[in-house]
Amino acid sequence: MNSMSRRSFLKIGALLGMGLTGGTLAGCSQGASSGAASRGAATTAQASSEGTGKTLVAYYSAQGHTKRVAEAVADELGADLFEIVPEQVYTDADLTWTNEDSRVSREHDDESLRDVPLAQTTPDAWADYDTVLFGYPIWWAIAAWPCDHFATDNDFAGKRVVPFCTSSSSGLGQSGEFLAQAAGTGSWERGQRFSSGASDDEVRSWARGL
Repeated sequence: MNSMSRRSFLKIGALLGMGLTGGTLAGCSQGASSGAASRGAATTAQASSEGTGKTLVAYYSAQGHTKRVAEAVADELGADLFEIVPEQVYTDADLTWTNEDSRVSREHDDESLRDVPLAQTTPDAWADYDTVLFGYPIWWAIAAWPCDHFATDNDFAGKRVVPFCTSSSSGLGQSGEFLAQAAGTGSWERGQRFSSGASDDEVRSWARGL
């Protein structure tokens, strides 16, 4: 992860203010990161694809903000939807970051606790998708860690990957780059940040421009 460890980046993000509001987590990325930085983040392994030109919108949503954006994007593009769901779903109490004993606070403080198994890691007919839009909230300046297994356990070779995130105030930061590095395959493009209250028109306009 460049010259900075992910743990160090997290600590810096925490000091700068992580876009957390109302006692629960809200993620985001502030606008698209620069093309050169984000496009070069991932490996460009371009193994031959058996894809059929289909598009998938895969997303994790803790509080419904990312889900709303993902559904609007999928509807605009006529894409399929895949929800990333942890085996142990986060409750409202789990997400109360102001409580140092909450699940998410403990996971933030101890990276070893962030191995979050998923109910289903690989979407059905994964090989059919040539384009994957990957949505998530920002937690402490990075993508919410329930997304990690989706990035590491799937083969993105030959796929175009476009990250997007939701947040009340935080920026995209290096969240997309970290996911691209974790995946190790695929052609990852620059990401897009939406506010937690982004309008449907704003989301659809972005999707049309892809």
